[in-house]
Amino acid sequence: MNYILFDGASRNSLLPFTYTRPVAEIRIGIITIREKWEKYLGITTSTITEEYLSTKYPMVELEENIMINASYMPTEDLVQQIKGLKMEQAIFYDNEPIAFYAKEDQEVDFDLYDIIEYDKDIFTVKNTWDIFSKNEEAIKKDFKLLTAGRESVPISETNRVISPENIFIEEGASVEFATLNASKGPIYVGKNAEIMEGSLIRGPFALCDNSTIKMGAKIYGGTTVGPHSKIGGEVSNSVVFGYSNKGHDGFMGNSVLGEWCNLGADTNTSNLKNNYAQVRLWSYETEGFAKTGLQFCGLMMGDHSKSGINVMFNTGTVVGVCSNIFGTGFPRNFVPSYSWGGSSGFVTYLSKKAFEVAKVVMLRRKIEFTTEEQKILEHIFEDTKQYRSSYD
Repeated sequence: MNYILFDGASRNSLLPFTYTRPVAEIRIGIITIREKWEKYLGITTSTITEEYLSTKYPMVELEENIMINASYMPTEDLVQQIKGLKMEQAIFYDNEPIAFYAKEDQEVDFDLYDIIEYDKDIFTVKNTWDIFSKNEEAIKKDFKLLTAGRESVPISETNRVISPENIFIEEGASVEFATLNASKGPIYVGKNAEIMEGSLIRGPFALCDNSTIKMGAKIYGGTTVGPHSKIGGEVSNSVVFGYSNKGHDGFMGNSVLGEWCNLGADTNTSNLKNNYAQVRLWSYETEGFAKTGLQFCGLMMGDHSKSGINVMFNTGTVVGVCSNIFGTGFPRNFVPSYSWGGSSGFVTYLSKKAFEVAKVVMLRRKIEFTTEEQKILEHIFEDTKQYRSSYD
């Protein structure tokens, strides 16, 4: 059977992260949503997403297909039900399709389908804040998935360790003179990753392949550092998708960073309002501020965005794609894509300049800034002009 992951109704509520990727490419826990499905299904998948992303993330459609809503995470029970789908059958949860059978080029009409209501526990990612608020649970699930039946590399005796049975270190990783406390949740260290001396790590925590925790860092539970990233300072309950850096002191809490981001030295994110009220966060879906229901919520930063030294982000700040924030004081708590400036105001960050930086940054990781990537970012520049209308 051919399995295709589709974005679903939650795509807009997951912006700015889904400007540059399908929902399936969001990292939560240790691996991406796509990687979770592929491990459970035992087969590769393709994607239905926005047209401008489809060259980078193409759909492979065969004569018979099962479509899966990428906002839903796999479980053994759900996967078994999906594998058992027949022609004109669909699995729904709360009036939304989780998965359905479709023939090639078929126009789907659910009124003609046999609807199977899913009534078991479900794990969804439908809002940006779900990525960090559900990350602790996701790490625990992924840890079991990735380490079942395997043995960790021995933990060096230079480390101070609590609950070593909940720690898994992959081949090539280096962890020396660190404190690892896995009593509250597992700690996973990926291939060729490094935790430098003096670091204090509390699980659940995931450090993905080829990433680094710098000396003396303080990392609290519910945190994921995606591949090829460098993290220092103090971090709590945050997700870094990959290829991003927060290399110096400064606090980041209850936050999500996309790819190719960089936070300058002593950049700080507020994650709690002074009046302890629930945080509202910019919604691209409603073009207003949405209630998160959370008391703790920090920074949501899209791909290729940066902050200078000593930047202060207010509670519940959303930064789009390819923005550059610097200077003193708090910038506004919604910074559109391709913004250049800070608390004193913004101008449009010209795409030509942003692409020049992207080429240099990606080359440092030996990755080419392709024409395909540029076309995606050009589309985002045009698509987000409305949010920068006051700049010019």
